[in-house]
Amino acid sequence: MSTSHTRLTPPSVRQDAVCMCALGHTCTSFAPGHAVHLIQSRLVSATPSEWVDAIVTSTAADGTIVVHTVTDGTQLTVWNGAGAADTVSPGLPVAFHGRYHVLNVGGRLFNALAL
Repeated sequence: MSTSHTRLTPPSVRQDAVCMCALGHTCTSFAPGHAVHLIQSRLVSATPSEWVDAIVTSTAADGTIVVHTVTDGTQLTVWNGAGAADTVSPGLPVAFHGRYHVLNVGGRLFNALAL
């Protein structure tokens, strides 16, 4: 006797897909603002001249971080769902790599979505 399997269509699967960070767990996505991919960390280490030094000016509970660049004071607002906002505080120096959307906090890399 065989049982029938319920097959989900691709649209319904995409609709139900939620990154685990939305539920308070470790990120399961490598999209901007989620987990850092190995390739991403290699690319930022291969392009060191593209880092921009900045100072954290504010953080929010939703994962938003506001920084101002050291060179010209430009405001950058980024979002990270993997806990970057919990590890920084106003006045902390950080670095941001715009091309590969990575925030470096004391050597720890976070995938940061520029808002």
